[in-house]
Amino acid sequence: MKKHSGMRPHDIVILLKIAAKGDDSWYMKDLSYELGISASEISESINRSVIAGLISPDKKRLMKLALIDFLEYGLRYVYPQRPSALVRGIPTAHSASPLNEIIVSDEPYVWPYAEGEVRGQAIEPLHPKVPEACLKDPNFYELLSLCDALRVGRVREKKIAIEELKNRIF
Repeated sequence: MKKHSGMRPHDIVILLKIAAKGDDSWYMKDLSYELGISASEISESINRSVIAGLISPDKKRLMKLALIDFLEYGLRYVYPQRPSALVRGIPTAHSASPLNEIIVSDEPYVWPYAEGEVRGQAIEPLHPKVPEACLKDPNFYELLSLCDALRVGRVREKKIAIEELKNRIF
């Protein structure tokens, strides 16, 4: 068995892309194309996720309960984020769907993206290709926005975000 050298931020992106596909089958080459991440990085990520217990040993099934546990209890500690400078970008966390329908805020959070239309405080995405990938897949976008709410949100936002993640992943 390979040695586990620790999870990387893009591992979460890949796991959430698989979750966004629901019951549809997926191939590593498709994940690579859709996310803009090299096929070798996808393969290594899947191997790390198998070792961590987030994907089944046959590399076909997402371990949904383990993923939810990791997102709820570990994400904000392993990949913390603090909002920074005002930039143009794509809304995330409580500024994006579905939380923007529940939580009203005058402080938008965005992923920096030159073609974005919203000005707000910058939140670094888990991978530089996240904004582009999210514009192509609304389900994936919602999952990543909810995860950013876990990374930067207050208690109420985190509670709502985890419930929304559970509804979407299960």
